[in-house]
This record gives sequence, C-alpha cells and structure tokens, in this order.
Amino acid sequence: MIEFVNVKKEFEDSGVVALENANFTIENGEFVFLVGSSGAGKTTITKLLMRETNVTEGEIYLNGNDITKIPDKEIPYLRRKMGVVFQDFRLLEDRTVYENVEFAMRVVGATKREIRKRVPEVLSEVGLNYKAKMLPRQLSGGEQQRVALARALVNRPLILIADEPTGNLNPKTAMEIMDIFEEINRMGTTIIMATHAKDIVDTMKKRVIEVSDGVIVRDEVGGVYHENV
Repeated sequence: MIEFVNVKKEFEDSGVVALENANFTIENGEFVFLVGSSGAGKTTITKLLMRETNVTEGEIYLNGNDITKIPDKEIPYLRRKMGVVFQDFRLLEDRTVYENVEFAMRVVGATKREIRKRVPEVLSEVGLNYKAKMLPRQLSGGEQQRVALARALVNRPLILIADEPTGNLNPKTAMEIMDIFEEINRMGTTIIMATHAKDIVDTMKKRVIEVSDGVIVRDEVGGVYHENV
C-alpha cells in the first residue's frame, strides 16, 4: 500500500511549490492514472515515490514504512521494488532486446541461471520473444516500448510507474500497449501512470487522480480525463 500524508514539495532554489497538502492512498493491485496539465505535479508525485527527491513536509508510506526517512544507502533497495517505463523508451542502442532486459537483472545481482530463466519469460509476456536478438533500431516504436516494459517487469516489481508511456505511439499501438499494462495489473502489480492520453483514460475507466498547480483536485474511481481549468 502507498500512502501520501500531508505531503508538500517546495523546490528551495526556485521557491516553486510543486505539491501542496497531498493526501491519498493506493492499495496493492490498484491501477491509477495521474492526470493534469504539464507542470501540474504528476511527475513530482512519481519522483517522491522513487525518492529521486524528498518531501519538504509530510510522510510517504510504502507498505507501512515511511520512505521519506530512509537513508540514502537504502534508496537502491527501495527502487528494486519498482519498475519504471518512460515515454522515450531509454533503451541501450548498442545492445539487443535480450541484452537490454538482461541488464536490468545484472544490476541487481541476479545469477546467470536466474537471467536465463526469467528474460525469455518476460519477453514472452510482452510478445517479443521472437525478436530477442534484434537491436532497438530494428524495432517499431511500439516494439521498443514493449522492450522497455519487459525491462521494467523483469525483476518482478511490486509497483510499475509509467510516465507518458504511450506519448510517442500511434493510437492503435498505444491501446495494444495498454492491453499489456492491464494484463500486468490483473496479475497483481500496482500501476501508477501519468498521462495526457484522454482517449485511453476515458476508455479504461480506472481510478483517476487529477493534479492542478500542485493540488489534488479530484480522486475518482472509474473516472474519465478532464482537467480542472
């Protein structure tokens, strides 16, 4: 379970308040869309959750532990519980599909045996096992995002954080990617997705948390996309 309690984030250098008095709970296994205009505070929420930055005030709990108070040396272990997917894929261009996914296991110290077993499994889950030896440049945008998704999932994270994962994809490919996200969620992974994709949010009818100027203005189960203007 994720819980934000009276969270404020103010950037000291600029004085900008990116998040103000944020309170919400996300249960294990939920699928939540974060919506709002650019600069509204969506990315701040995900960065706080990953401890890329820390709160100015308040607490953030992950399964009962206040992650705002963990020492820096424990942050890598926190992030191992999370998978992250970005809009721009962020693949290693000189490595094959297999090697891109394998790399995510190597950095957490997985054994060769574990890697040989798990990488083909996760590539099969995203429908790319037959392209394991290809380089990213040989793949379509949708296929590259599937590789990024496989990389995020390979270490079996509790939480999958996605930042505009369909932003560079055409509508048909975007919905195919969302089908994979939905299947991942059905298998028990908590998904938090920041997006501007109105059609996707309106179609999927998941929980929607809307942020406007750093303030949560709507938290709606089975919600649609609309910005509080």
